[in-house]
Amino acid sequence: MDFDRYDRIRAVQWQGDHLRLLDQRLLPQEERWIDCRSAADVTQAIKDLAVRGAPAIGIAAAWGVVLAAKQGEPLESALALLRAARPTAVNLMWALDRMKARITAGADAVALEREAQAIQDEDLAANRHMGELGASLIAPHAGVLTHCNTGSLATAGFGTALGVIRAGVASGRVEQVFAGETRPWQQGARLTMWELVRDGIPAKLIADSAASHLMRSGAVQWVIVGADRIAANGDTANKIGTYQLAIAARHHGVKFMVVAPSSTVDMATASGEDIEIELREPAELLAVAGRRTVVEGAEAWNPVFDVTPADLIDAIVTEKGVIERPTTKAMQALFGS
Repeated sequence: MDFDRYDRIRAVQWQGDHLRLLDQRLLPQEERWIDCRSAADVTQAIKDLAVRGAPAIGIAAAWGVVLAAKQGEPLESALALLRAARPTAVNLMWALDRMKARITAGADAVALEREAQAIQDEDLAANRHMGELGASLIAPHAGVLTHCNTGSLATAGFGTALGVIRAGVASGRVEQVFAGETRPWQQGARLTMWELVRDGIPAKLIADSAASHLMRSGAVQWVIVGADRIAANGDTANKIGTYQLAIAARHHGVKFMVVAPSSTVDMATASGEDIEIELREPAELLAVAGRRTVVEGAEAWNPVFDVTPADLIDAIVTEKGVIERPTTKAMQALFGS
């Protein structure tokens, strides 16, 4: 695997005394960095979607705890502040629980810095391994469709679903990539296409509403997505629009793959029915790039995630292994109860 070609973006960078985040709200027009010097700065960046993607949110939050420790802030308050930033992505809670365990064990700022770096390094290694595992499931010369952004921007590097796609392209298994635009924040159009074009990967953008028509054409053999939380039975919360892609894929005989690190698996959540779905401001749906496009007086409903039932998923890929046709029993066998 040519990682020098396919793994060059680092959107979360620790600078020794502050955290640098590539502001994903401005891509692809502008590559601007945000310097976070406190847990409050990191929390705001997460809330504002300057940093996004479940693994990247968890990594950033871990560094937020480090900043609080270095500045002598009350760590319990910092943990609570960061935990409340976004509710759906379990990686945020997982990373903060891991940092809290180190605090409880008496870790100082130096030890917490080592722990945050370990979280980031482990995510990168997991992504590269998942890329190999997921790509091995794909027959050569396949077309794949992905949704939202699951690449280096959303992780420590390489990506989850986009990591599988990168590995698939490198091994000759993926011939053509299609990316849904992903309204209302257009992560697919702005971020995924930015990553794919930088890597020289054959990619075409489609309107979200063109996905079923594309599948019917026979151009796609796999839909490959990430996850923000995977329940104990395999139900998966991901960016809004994922559920309808899974339904369309099943109807058209297209395979459906979820790719996420084991930190995204929440065995304490029995099913998708128990996952809190974040609702964001209706204004995000009523405007494009801050400019209102809908008549004044109109209302909107803006859930940013949905839940895909396990019985619509052909494979869940994690760094611990692959679960094909996920069930509660299969999930427990790999992740414990």
